[in-house]
Amino acid sequence: MMNTHYRTLAAPAEAEFKDKGSRFIAYAYPVADAETVKTHVEALRQAHHKARHWCYAYRLGTDGNRFRANDDGEPAGSAGRPILGQIDSAGLTDTLVVVVRYFGGTLLGVPGLIHAYKTATAQALAAAETVEKAVRRTVRLRCDYPHLSEALRIAKQHQAEVLEQDLQLDCRLLLAVPAAEYDACLAAWEQTRAVQRLD
Repeated sequence: MMNTHYRTLAAPAEAEFKDKGSRFIAYAYPVADAETVKTHVEALRQAHHKARHWCYAYRLGTDGNRFRANDDGEPAGSAGRPILGQIDSAGLTDTLVVVVRYFGGTLLGVPGLIHAYKTATAQALAAAETVEKAVRRTVRLRCDYPHLSEALRIAKQHQAEVLEQDLQLDCRLLLAVPAAEYDACLAAWEQTRAVQRLD
């Protein structure tokens, strides 16, 4: 069965965890793509240029299929994976968490690192406000001018949002329809016979 909703962050949040002099500052962000991830990671590298590590993990997409965990020089599996594990435990997607580590002089060992990265991430996500969003699917339509208001009435009835409209000789629309309404909305447009699907 297809997901009709997904959970993500409503706004950025942060938290700090300390262990044996090391500071772990976790920053959680809502993100839509890998480019935004790079932007946030680079901004934190510059803001915390004296830190030792900038470990991160993210999960993207309404199906959560795109993800990455980066240890940034920490022992393999001791930072990125625990961060990703917390994002998954919270049931979130379109979410990035970067944990900035300032080394305190005492080695924590792999179990200590896993605990620290996990705890800092969990605290940042607990501090964050989450939001549930509808999964949306896009569709392109074409209709003649006299039928535009009917096409838009059906769109509104099914909570579809017009992303683009090109009103030349005929009307071409790009709409985002909630997944839960998609089939019913298409059927309603097809019944008018005046609205054509382009994709």
